[in-house]
Amino acid sequence: MILLVDDNIDAAESLAMVLRMDGHEVRTAFSGEAALATAQEWAADAALLDIGMPGMDGFTLATRLRAIPAYRSAKLIALTGYGQPEDLERIESSSFDHHLVKPAPMRELSRVLEEDACRRGA
Repeated sequence: MILLVDDNIDAAESLAMVLRMDGHEVRTAFSGEAALATAQEWAADAALLDIGMPGMDGFTLATRLRAIPAYRSAKLIALTGYGQPEDLERIESSSFDHHLVKPAPMRELSRVLEEDACRRGA
């Protein structure tokens, strides 16, 4: 079960469709606030979070998700266009478990999700 958060609606819906075709249960949110509301009622095994969102950025969202009991052990994956060395350092020192630069190759995204048993029924 995956919570996918991105303010780019088209990109989020496209990735959600591909993830569903790969056997994952996915819920999408298009803002940090919407993601927190979803997280209060639905526990995901993993969350794919865009970093550069207006309002609440992905760093703040990751910290707030970790405060929700059901998300303390969830795998948080930064899926972002930010890939400079300083971005990587900030991501590594934050609440994220993985960092993938957009557009992330599906093979790499699938590998990260598989290692964490996020597939339905796993």
